[in-house]
Amino acid sequence: MAVQTIALIGVGRMGQALATGWLRGRSRPNLILVDPSPSPLAEAMAEEEGLPINPAPTPVDIAVLAVKPQIFNMAASDMTGWVGPDTLVLSIMAGIRLNQLASTFGTERVIRAMPNTPGAIGKGVSVLSASDATAKKDVTLATRLLRPLGKVEGPVAEPSISAVTGVSGSGPAYVFLLVEALAEAGEAAGLSKELARTLARETLVGSARLLESTGEPAEELRKAVTSKGGTTEAALDVLMRGDGMPSLLREAVRAAAERERNLASGN
Repeated sequence: MAVQTIALIGVGRMGQALATGWLRGRSRPNLILVDPSPSPLAEAMAEEEGLPINPAPTPVDIAVLAVKPQIFNMAASDMTGWVGPDTLVLSIMAGIRLNQLASTFGTERVIRAMPNTPGAIGKGVSVLSASDATAKKDVTLATRLLRPLGKVEGPVAEPSISAVTGVSGSGPAYVFLLVEALAEAGEAAGLSKELARTLARETLVGSARLLESTGEPAEELRKAVTSKGGTTEAALDVLMRGDGMPSLLREAVRAAAERERNLASGN
């Protein structure tokens, strides 16, 4: 197979994670870095790996769009020079629809994906959606390109991406808030700030590793640690009441999904 040329447009933390994975893979692409304000880390990567950075645009095999969605409309005209009739466009921008990508770049060969921030260390999950005109081989290629960020799911119908955003795209913030709130609760219960933060953080990290290593559903692990009439049951009676954590998370996911839909319409 011929070596493919990839223009990585946007070299932030997620872009750098993608680039590192591609460069360390068995089939190293011809990689071009594109970023109007490259960070020192991006410049160092370009120098160490001998990669061109911000050359004059010319159509490539694959254009990966990793810029913030807020600047898409402003920067779109600068991106179009990287896309030709045979270019696959892969976007990881939240809120930018497939039809927007297709009309901007004049091609139906477009795929969008919703990753999340743990992808920066290769422990994320990405969900992709493709236009009806995109070939199966392009979906396979996009899946391979996203794997440096972690697990890849899909393709799913594009309307599902809003819910994906609410669950996994925004989900890390919910987890960090849980740790933050648990630490504050520990401090309020009499622990020192340092100990409360350590206990909250390590409890989350250990629980996540247990969930990953056992492969058991979270519900079963929760039940296993909850003794009848015990301390955990007393706490869960508070968290799982009608206005508790399950209800709040449903509301939070709905709010995030609705905001993702509004972003697409420019609101």
